[in-house]
Amino acid sequence: MEQKQYLLGMTLKEITEAVKGLNLPKFTARQIADWVYLKRVKNIDEMTNISLKNRNILAERFEVGRSEPLDIQSSADGTRKMLFRTASGKFIETVAIPEDNRLTICVSTQVGCRMNCDFCMTGKQGFHDNLTATEILNQIYSLPGSETITNLVFMGMGEPLDNYNNVMKASELLMADYGLAWSPKRITLSTIGLLSNLKRFLNESKCHLAISLHNPIHEERLAIMPIEKSAPATSVIELLRDYDWSHQRRLSFEYIMFDGVNDTLLYARELTKLLAGLDCRINLIRFHVIPMSNLRPSTEQNMIKFRDFLTAKGFICTIRASRGEDIFAACGMLSTKTISD
Repeated sequence: MEQKQYLLGMTLKEITEAVKGLNLPKFTARQIADWVYLKRVKNIDEMTNISLKNRNILAERFEVGRSEPLDIQSSADGTRKMLFRTASGKFIETVAIPEDNRLTICVSTQVGCRMNCDFCMTGKQGFHDNLTATEILNQIYSLPGSETITNLVFMGMGEPLDNYNNVMKASELLMADYGLAWSPKRITLSTIGLLSNLKRFLNESKCHLAISLHNPIHEERLAIMPIEKSAPATSVIELLRDYDWSHQRRLSFEYIMFDGVNDTLLYARELTKLLAGLDCRINLIRFHVIPMSNLRPSTEQNMIKFRDFLTAKGFICTIRASRGEDIFAACGMLSTKTISD
């Protein structure tokens, strides 16, 4: 029996082609898109303004493609972590972070990750699969209370630019006029800087950008981030300098602080040299201890000194509040290795 295709993750153009192939009225495509993306239905039977006959024809070849989380864990601080199964039977995690009147969702783009950063549990898991646009969007649509999401960050499991086409398709569907019509300002892509796809992203998307930096010194960054060999931070920043940041897009740098490794004022000075003249903000992040890594978190005192130094040099610099550490939902802690094993 032929595998059914998923409507979630299809563009209006693709849905129109599908409708044409089934000899259904052309206007049915817009109805389907409305049911899937705006009314958020879970199955074709709910598309009540499409005739029963045509729904049956549609259901022979297609399904919506929604799948509920298998498990939801709640942190003491209100953060929630969802476990989803992919179509290939693997697992991913998604995090929802409430704060005042905002709800930010950290979305995974891969099962595991091939970047192998020393401070990241996902990287320790190794790479297994790219997620489809359907599987990326399902994390958003199948989140309980998804209607209240205000911001989305591609900062879950995986390197978004290593799955460029599916990530871009998912974000475009969120911004489409027949979709949720989100502003690109609601979406941030976090990357360690894969140069070829980073250039594409800058030219093809208007979403915010966050660069995972973590050390301004080449040899030391290379020791914890293998990507530094093929895409050194200096090359990434050179590319960013050539881009016009005068419009509303935001550029930020993520800097996880490790005790005795990158948390003294020497590194703060090197950081100011590296980023000099760039219109950006710097987010200092507490390291969360993970298995198989000897790195340890910086002290609060050192983080404050580091922040104050950068602020005095004219940078917008904040210490990001740590959320969801008690359920392994904090930055760098996502992994489904145990479940997959």
